[in-house]
Amino acid sequence: MPATPSGPVTPTGPATPRPSSAVVLARPAGGNANGGAGEMDVFMVRRHVRSEFAPDVYVFPGGSITPADRDAETTPGLCAPAGEGPTALGTGLRVGALRELFEEAGVLLAYRRDVPLAIEPEARERFAAYRAELQGGTAALADVAAREGLRLATDALVYWAHWITPGALPRRFDTRFFLAEAPADQRPVHDDQEVTDGVWITPAAALARQAAGTFPMVFATIHQLRELAARGTLDAVRAHYAATEPATIQPLATPAPGGGFLVKLPGDPGDPVRL
Repeated sequence: MPATPSGPVTPTGPATPRPSSAVVLARPAGGNANGGAGEMDVFMVRRHVRSEFAPDVYVFPGGSITPADRDAETTPGLCAPAGEGPTALGTGLRVGALRELFEEAGVLLAYRRDVPLAIEPEARERFAAYRAELQGGTAALADVAAREGLRLATDALVYWAHWITPGALPRRFDTRFFLAEAPADQRPVHDDQEVTDGVWITPAAALARQAAGTFPMVFATIHQLRELAARGTLDAVRAHYAATEPATIQPLATPAPGGGFLVKLPGDPGDPVRL
């Protein structure tokens, strides 16, 4: 889950979940080293070991929504039309997802003259500077779009998962997960600030490595990868969730003996996972 913390638990109840977005950047695997033809690769980043929330684990790029994200979605002509529902323009969820993807993975989903943005070699240094400005809080994604004459590709995001952190945890997020196909002319690169690694991997391979103890992940990410693996291909996932609004999932958490929490999904008869 994203890393900006919500407020502490109050005397009257649990912390209020912070609105957040995350992006599964995907591509057909095409018989590469991570999987066979027909599967998909997803791009995952490893959170910094010093992160306050979920340190040193592999996640999908994401983070909390800012006022600038909401403002961008209500700026005429800045965003591609993205339909209705809980992620409609104005919530900031889609622009927040695009911003976090650019900050953490270096991929900017946008259009220039109605053509998907290609970052040519001669422009990489310029876009790297934009990325640093966003990370440093000296610019917003709307500023980058204005300088480059871009329209943000908010329509390229398929809303496919909704997770809310358990009420017992001191840091909570209300996170909408989106799926987006990786642009052919951009190469994701982790930022070496918030995240320390980036990898293309199939959901099945990520799960196998997690089970072997070599690919650490949090509870929600494991379950999301199982869903993606069950769907199989990028086209299958995209088609299913383009027509189906995802259910809201809020795991249950109870204090564990000796510290931490035991977490499980409602109705799951299996043993809980310790956090």
